[in-house]
Amino acid sequence: MPKPIAIHGIPMDIGQMRRGVDMGASAIRYAGLQSRLTNLGWHVTDMGNIRIPDTVDHTHDELSNAHNSAAVAAIAHHAYTAMQQTITNQQIALFLGGDHSCAIGTLAASITRPGRTGVVWVDAHADFNTPTTSPSGSVHGMVVSTVMGMCPPPLRIGTSTLNADQIIMIAIRDLDRDERIALRQSGITVYTMRDIDEHGMATIMRRTLHQLEDVESIHVSFDMDSLDPSVAPGVGTPVSGGLSIREAHLIMEFLHDSQKVAALDLVEVNPILDQFNRTAELAVDLTCSLFGQRIL
Repeated sequence: MPKPIAIHGIPMDIGQMRRGVDMGASAIRYAGLQSRLTNLGWHVTDMGNIRIPDTVDHTHDELSNAHNSAAVAAIAHHAYTAMQQTITNQQIALFLGGDHSCAIGTLAASITRPGRTGVVWVDAHADFNTPTTSPSGSVHGMVVSTVMGMCPPPLRIGTSTLNADQIIMIAIRDLDRDERIALRQSGITVYTMRDIDEHGMATIMRRTLHQLEDVESIHVSFDMDSLDPSVAPGVGTPVSGGLSIREAHLIMEFLHDSQKVAALDLVEVNPILDQFNRTAELAVDLTCSLFGQRIL
């Protein structure tokens, strides 16, 4: 009997500078996420949205060059608590963003699971900046570095830190200068779009799962800007040259076959920039592949 799925919305957009991504959770729900998963045989409960402050109090921003850091941290704490509750309830957690900074909380809690947790990070960006290196000061570009203990309070959530050998990045293609240097030195396994072009997605996924064969659970953090804007136009920070629809589905199909997926962040859908909700619908299609939808 598979574990039940708990859906949490995180309608936030303060981790970056472009408005609209806070409506992503609603767009994904509107695209039929719960009914599609139910039709696949899953017991799904929508827990509603995590509480988001109506206004941002900038007087409590403790970090320079990390915009809205205190407010992002407050939301991340709520996400952390929600993730811990799904672990206690033995549920699979499905978090709908919002911008990717929500994963500061979900990842920080996920790595506290019993046993070893691996992270598959699918994104055009590594989100490996810090307040010292970030050109923009946007916290959604500091998620991985924060969970690895590289960013100061208030961004740091919980006491556990992610190790470089626990995370694998896929579809990376847009890095800032200092971020690129730090990522090379980090020890993180990174598969760029060039790697995918040269070796093919099936090979990349076999290598990924081989590297994570000793983990008991996998947390998938999936940014929709990992896809090419021609197929996923409604994202906060589009970058050309991304994944095709089939490459993205193959990632999810391999991860489903591993039978280790315990959590999914599905983030950065921006309905304002979308066309007829096609990016949210694709997000639902990909989620269904992660949870067992098959071609045959």
